[in-house]
Amino acid sequence: MLDHQLLLPAGVLILEPKVPLEAEDFVGLAGEVDPYVAEHGELHGLMIHADSFPGWENLEAAVAHIQFIESHHAKIQRLAVVSDNPLLVELPKIAGPLLHPEVKHFPESKYEEALDWLKGAV
Repeated sequence: MLDHQLLLPAGVLILEPKVPLEAEDFVGLAGEVDPYVAEHGELHGLMIHADSFPGWENLEAAVAHIQFIESHHAKIQRLAVVSDNPLLVELPKIAGPLLHPEVKHFPESKYEEALDWLKGAV
């Protein structure tokens, strides 16, 4: 189960992956995010807050993750990666040029700063 929380009215989605991701995780996310996007046009921000990337349960989950990104990234203003994990620290450099949202890394100690940055995307 992918822990997540949609902060209202800020329009910020916080994802906290702790166990390998499953395809159903992305069905659940879409069920929560899509009505908000339909009403407001986009999410102001998305935060990935993780100690490490736990990977996927199987290939179906990886495909569902890619499809979720494809169908939602253009509807997000900012993406904050909050982690001290070396792989996740590099994620904004890798994914940033490929995605619509502005992507930025924040160390774990700057969680609140990252949240403020996401909330400021108006």
